[in-house]
Amino acid sequence: MSLKAQITEDMKTAMRAKDTARLGAIRLLLAAIKQREVDERIELDDTQIIAVIDKMLKQRRDSITQFEAAGRQELADIEKSEIDILQAYMPQAASAGEIDSLIIQAITSTGATGIKDMGKVMAILKTQLAGRADMAQVSTHIKAKLAG
Repeated sequence: MSLKAQITEDMKTAMRAKDTARLGAIRLLLAAIKQREVDERIELDDTQIIAVIDKMLKQRRDSITQFEAAGRQELADIEKSEIDILQAYMPQAASAGEIDSLIIQAITSTGATGIKDMGKVMAILKTQLAGRADMAQVSTHIKAKLAG
């Protein structure tokens, strides 16, 4: 079953269960997927859907930070529950050891010698770790390996 079909089935299940919080988050996700499909005139595959979910997760994390800074904990809690729902559609997170080995492989395969070659390394890792790791943290690890 494709990821999109799974999300649609989960929406139907949430409707039957009258789970409004889950239903709202899934509808937002389906709307974002549909918007991208209409904008680009394509049918999204699972990898592209994961990219949409990843973008939504980043938006939720940013919102949580802003809500907590403004003292709006009730809104931050809503965003946290949406993160939990969206996270269920993401692939298994990569372990720290797996990330390190992929970074080393990417550095070796590109022949990267310094920070100036970081773009080449990131280009390779972005496809391998899409949706499985926070790319900002991966970037930090790459900088450390290339600088040291």
